[in-house]
Amino acid sequence: MKPQLDLTKTYAIALEGGGAKGAYEIGVWKALEEMGVKYNAVAGTSVGALNGAMMAMRDLPRAISAWKDISLEKVIDFEKGQEENLRKIVSGEIELGDIQQIFSQALDLIRKGGLDVAPLRAWVREVVDAARVKASDVQLFVETVSITDRKGLDICVNELEEDEVCDMLLASAYHPTFRLEKLGGKLYTDGGFIDNLPVDVLIENGYKDIIAVRIPSKIKFQRKYKIPEDVRIWYVDTDADLGGTLNFTAEQAQRDMALGYYDAWHDLCGLYGKHYYIERSMTEREAFSQILERYLRRTPDISLRELCEKELPRLAKGLEVEGDYYDLFIALLEVAAEERGIENMRFYTDTEFLTLIRETPPLPKDEPSEETAAEEPDAAEEAVEPAEERPEAEKVEVLASCE
Repeated sequence: MKPQLDLTKTYAIALEGGGAKGAYEIGVWKALEEMGVKYNAVAGTSVGALNGAMMAMRDLPRAISAWKDISLEKVIDFEKGQEENLRKIVSGEIELGDIQQIFSQALDLIRKGGLDVAPLRAWVREVVDAARVKASDVQLFVETVSITDRKGLDICVNELEEDEVCDMLLASAYHPTFRLEKLGGKLYTDGGFIDNLPVDVLIENGYKDIIAVRIPSKIKFQRKYKIPEDVRIWYVDTDADLGGTLNFTAEQAQRDMALGYYDAWHDLCGLYGKHYYIERSMTEREAFSQILERYLRRTPDISLRELCEKELPRLAKGLEVEGDYYDLFIALLEVAAEERGIENMRFYTDTEFLTLIRETPPLPKDEPSEETAAEEPDAAEEAVEPAEERPEAEKVEVLASCE
């Protein structure tokens, strides 16, 4: 697989904040190293600042090891049995049955002034070598908000005193639920409140070629800025569930690193697929022939005009496909692969993917209960429903994996 970006250039990297989801960025970094991407600047917010420090150290093995060994105990100090409720409080994912218990715990946190992050302080000093960061050939910028000075700050970490480095990394990642404690004599809060993806600081410092790594979040704050004509930004992002902000577990971190790794190859090498990673070798005409052959086998009486002008556009709409017939073909293959339980965390060529689908039988469907069966429409009733109301039914008819 060949990256679409110019490997003769040197890039600047922007890393978004996202708490425990930050493991995703380490997976992206691993892919960049394998591609041979050179970088000389990193800008990070919150967990992106912490990951950026390890990128400035150019120590990928240390970063992978740190995240593989992560746990909530290494981030905050809490009493036994509080872990799940703490995650719900921070993420806002509180269910009705949890309210009484969580409300009591939230009040206790307020009385104590917030979460005790002494473990996070220790973890940052364990994984970050301040001397190496300061002396690095990689320029490191972090975002934070000074509560004391009532303003947002763009900080060049390389210009700090060595004993200030870890404090300013913590300042960028200081979540509002954390107990307020002074860092370097001042109070700070999370840089995500001013700019969760600090691309603008890279542009302001003259960087023209930027790779921005996004982390999904319900709430995002980002500065508005104009992208100059001579600046090119490549994005790596995902719509996958990376877990909660405080879901600091080794298992989740390893999954997120794997997703970041594969997504980087997908987005920077032009791979196809929403949930799979597929390298293209077929032409659109060849893909269309595959769709046509299997569709006509199932519905031989349909006219080609009706197929091309009505059925396939409706199918593409049901699958939310934009693009040409090759994109539709890949979407159909993905549906078939999911029905067969085919592993998605690996690379495929389109022909290899098609062959594997043909050779793999669909997973058995669960037998419906009597109650469920009573709710399901009779097959005869379903057959007379207008086709345009049944895009899911048509998926099964035209899957490129038909036996």
